[in-house]
Amino acid sequence: MQNLLQQDDWLVQPFSQAASVVEADNRLILDNGLIRRTFVASPNFATVGFSNQITDSSLLRGVKPEALLTVNGDKYAVGGLIGQPDYAYLDSDWIADLTNDENAFQFREYRVGKPEAPYPWVHNRPATSSIYPPEGVKLTVVFSPPPSVDGLEVRLHYELYRGIPVLSKWVTLHNDGQKPVHIDALSCEVLAVNEQEKHRLHVESDYAFSRMETTQWGPDADYLTQVDYHYQMPLLMTSHYPLGPGVSLQPGERFQSFRTFEILHDSDDRERQGLACRKMYRTLAPQVTENPILMHVRSADPDAVRLAIDQCAEVGFEMVIMTFGSGFNIESEDPEYIAEMKALADYAHDKGVQLGGYTLMCASRGVGDDFNCIDPETGEPGSRFGQSACLASGWADGYSRRVLNFMDATDMDIIETDGPYHGDVCASTTHKYHNGLADSQLRQWEACVRFYHECRARGIYINSPDQYYLNGSNKCGMGYRETNFSLPRERQILISRQNIYDATYQKTPSMGWMFVPLVEYHGGGAAATFEPLCDHLEDYESHLAQNFGSGVMACYRGPRLFDTEQTKAVVKKWVDFYNRYRLILNSDLIHVRRPDGRSIDCMLHANAQINPCGLAMLYNPTRTVQQMTLKLPLYYTGLSDAAYIREGEAEPKRYEIDRNYNVEIPVEMAPKSVSYLVIEPEV
Repeated sequence: MQNLLQQDDWLVQPFSQAASVVEADNRLILDNGLIRRTFVASPNFATVGFSNQITDSSLLRGVKPEALLTVNGDKYAVGGLIGQPDYAYLDSDWIADLTNDENAFQFREYRVGKPEAPYPWVHNRPATSSIYPPEGVKLTVVFSPPPSVDGLEVRLHYELYRGIPVLSKWVTLHNDGQKPVHIDALSCEVLAVNEQEKHRLHVESDYAFSRMETTQWGPDADYLTQVDYHYQMPLLMTSHYPLGPGVSLQPGERFQSFRTFEILHDSDDRERQGLACRKMYRTLAPQVTENPILMHVRSADPDAVRLAIDQCAEVGFEMVIMTFGSGFNIESEDPEYIAEMKALADYAHDKGVQLGGYTLMCASRGVGDDFNCIDPETGEPGSRFGQSACLASGWADGYSRRVLNFMDATDMDIIETDGPYHGDVCASTTHKYHNGLADSQLRQWEACVRFYHECRARGIYINSPDQYYLNGSNKCGMGYRETNFSLPRERQILISRQNIYDATYQKTPSMGWMFVPLVEYHGGGAAATFEPLCDHLEDYESHLAQNFGSGVMACYRGPRLFDTEQTKAVVKKWVDFYNRYRLILNSDLIHVRRPDGRSIDCMLHANAQINPCGLAMLYNPTRTVQQMTLKLPLYYTGLSDAAYIREGEAEPKRYEIDRNYNVEIPVEMAPKSVSYLVIEPEV
C-alpha cells in the first residue's frame, strides 16, 4: 500500500488528471484531482467549498464575498451570500437557505478558457521546465454593479493548473460608465478558514517586494462561537493591497490587480510543503529553472572583461556579469561606448559565453528634486534606503528607454538590477504616473513589472534582489548578507552553506545566487580574501564544492577565476562535476542534516524522473575524522525496495530501503573534506 501511495504521489510521479470546470445543479466546480473549489451561481456567486482531495479535508468554515472593494469611499462586496447561522463550520444543508446581499456586485455570467501567459518567455537557455503557459483551466466570472455604483464591471479570474494543488486568482475592473470611479481599496480574495487547515494554506502574490505582504490573517467578526474571549482568532484570510490601490478609472479604462496564488498543502511536514512551493514556481514561472554558471568581473575595462571571458570559456563558466563598482554604464547613449560593449558581447558569444551587467535601478539613488521619492512623514526627499528615484515619475521613461536600447544595441544577455523597487512610497503630487501617496506603491510596482516583462520578451536573464519570479525574474539572493563576506574565510564558507540549506526549503537551487568575494569585499582584510587564489585553494575549493554541489550558482566576484594551472584544474573539476550531474543537481534538495560546524552535514538532491534519481552531498567542516551512520531519506527518489549507491565514482553497492523509505549508510570522512553519494535504481 505504501508503494501504491508513492506511485500516486504528485510530488514523486507526474499527476495526469486535467483541470476542468464542471457545471451541475446551480454549481460550478473547479477540479484537477488534487484540489477542488465549488461555487454556487445563485442567488449570487460564492465559494461554498474548497477542499484538498488528497487529505479529504475542507478548508472553509464559512461563505464570504469573493472580493471586497472600496469605491468612491463606500465599501462593497463582490458576490458572496449572507445569513450563515454559525461560522465555526459550514453545514451543507445551510447553503440553500443563504440569501443575497442586494448591495453587493451581482453575478452576471461566466466564461471558461485556458491559462494565459502573464509575461513572455523566450526559451533560449536550458531549463528543466518548459511548458508555458502552464496547462490548466481558466474561469472568468463577470459581475454587474449595484445601483449605487455607475457602470463599474468586476471580473474575477480563477486559474487551476494540471498536476499541482495550486489556484491563482485576480481581479479586473472595467469602467463602462460615464463618470470617473475611484478605487480606494481592494481585497482580491477573502477566505474563512478553519483552525486545522490554516497552516496547510500557503498564500502569496506576485505583488512582491521587500518586506511587503499582501496576505493578511485577521479576526472574523462573524465567528461568534470561537473560543477566544475577544474574538481575535486569526482565521480570516484576505489578499489585499496594503496601500491603495488608490487609482481613478476614467470612463473606458480598465484596471488589473496583482495575482494571488494559493497552495492547499496535504501535510504539515516542512519539507513536503517546501517541495509544493518549489513545484509551483517551476510550473508557473519556468524561467527560474534556467541556471547558467556565472562570474562577476569587477572591472568593465575591455581587457579585464576579455580576460574574464577567456577564463570562463576555458573552465566552462557560461556567463559574465560586469558587477557593481565595475564602471559598467548600462544607461550610456554614447555611440562609441555602445560599440565597445557590443564588441565585448560579440567576443563573449564567439567563446560561448553570455555577457551583461549591473544597473542601480532606483534604490539609494537620487535623480533630482523633480523625480525623487518624497517621504510622506517629512515631506522631504527620502525613502527606506535613504533616497530613491520614483519609478512612477517621468524619469523612469528615460531610464527604461536607455537601458533597453543599450541591451538591444549591444546584444547583451543579462541584466542585474539593484533596488528595482523595494516597496517605496512617494507623497509627491506632481509626478507623471501617480496622483499621490495612495497609488504611488502600485504605480512603481507596475513600472518595474513592465520593465521586467520587456527584458523577458528579449530573452534577457534577470538577477534581482527581490522575488519577482512570478513576473519574470530568474534569481534573487539565496541568503545574502553583505557583512558576512567580510568574515574570515572558514566562517563565511560554513554560513553560506547554512544559507543554502535554509533557503532551499522554499527555492529550487536555480532560484538563488550565492556570493564568493575573490577580492576584499566591504572589509575583512587578508583573512576574508581569497586572492591570491593559489594561496587559499583549499578554501576556494570549499566554496566551489558547496555551490556546485548544491546546484546553486554563485557570483564569483573578482578579476579572474584562476591564477595558476593548479587553481584552474580545481575550478574545472567542479564545473565538470556539475555538468556531469547537472540534471540531478538542478533538482530539488531534500534536507538531511543542517551544517553546524560540529559534524557531517548533508543535502540530498532527488528526482524520480531521471537517472541518477538522487545525489547526496556530504561535508565535514571539522578538523577531525568524522564517522556516522547516515540515514538517507529516499522517498522522493521514487525508489521503494532497493537502491544502488556509490561513493563518488566508485562501484555501487546495493542497499535495502526500509518501510520509511530510508537507507542507512556508514560514512567516514577525513577532516575538512567533501564527498558525494550517487543513488540509482536497481538494474
